[in-house]
Amino acid sequence: VALLDEAYDHRSWHGTNLRGSVRRVNATQAAWRPAPKRHNIWETVVHAAYWKYAAARRFTGGSRGSFPLKGSNWFRRPADEASATERAWRADIELLDRMHESLRNAVMRLSSKDLARAPAGKKVSNFTLLSGIAAHDLYHAGQIQLLKRLTSL
Repeated sequence: VALLDEAYDHRSWHGTNLRGSVRRVNATQAAWRPAPKRHNIWETVVHAAYWKYAAARRFTGGSRGSFPLKGSNWFRRPADEASATERAWRADIELLDRMHESLRNAVMRLSSKDLARAPAGKKVSNFTLLSGIAAHDLYHAGQIQLLKRLTSL
């Protein structure tokens, strides 16, 4: 849980974490693309939320297709110019927060034996997935930091 929290929203030695990277980002900045067909900050946030959901689902045995948005992995954000509102942007940040909390709760229920094992049909242990999700958060935090710098050019 400490790994997840440091990568998501707790102070740590490495600098800005995922939640910190979107602090003070508005909907216009979040929707900006560095080039056509490239992901923006907003899509990166929802992508991270999706993978937190997918990891929690693995830990809890939850059913596929229960993510609040239709689709998987990458979601076009904003869906169109009319939906590029502060309210919609804040709703997707709240989605990220909810998916993190759900993942955190799922991990809290795992035993050390659960962490060490790989579920049937899976190649990696639950701990490997857990540490990978933390790394995923930090990877995308770095991307967001770079996109924020590019928007100010």
